[in-house]
Amino acid sequence: MRKRRSLLSFIPAAASLALLGACQSNVKLGEQAVAGLPIDATVTMEEVQVAYIGSGGGGSGTIYYRGRAYPFTIAGLGVGGIGVSTISATGEVYKLPSLAMFAGSYAQARYGFAVGSMSGGDLWLQNEAGVIMHLKAKREGLMLSLGGDAIVISMK
Repeated sequence: MRKRRSLLSFIPAAASLALLGACQSNVKLGEQAVAGLPIDATVTMEEVQVAYIGSGGGGSGTIYYRGRAYPFTIAGLGVGGIGVSTISATGEVYKLPSLAMFAGSYAQARYGFAVGSMSGGDLWLQNEAGVIMHLKAKREGLMLSLGGDAIVISMK
């Protein structure tokens, strides 16, 4: 039963990865995608990431929207990178007129590195509803990361 539940938890992430491959050209991320837009919310996230050509990860976070805090979980699969790291990220959320649009499958473009407690990198994510997150990540561990991922955010 436990093995079945574990497998079922990765199906949405695997589907998201397939979606990422199919929709790669529609995802517009970076400074130009949010230029002039107001910040609708802020987020904090904690994630563990393991990579050896492919990558997988999971974690949790909190979105701060209109004066309230809402917890969420993260699951994801990806390509590109090698190593193991923990990621602590904070950032802004754009194009979020309703909290209901926050959960879902996000395409993620990432770059960064981690050696011990020295790290650097940015994460840009966009979901199918057009919500964009720009995160500044602090990594710990040993990781070289360059690639793309699909993550699924679920509200608790």
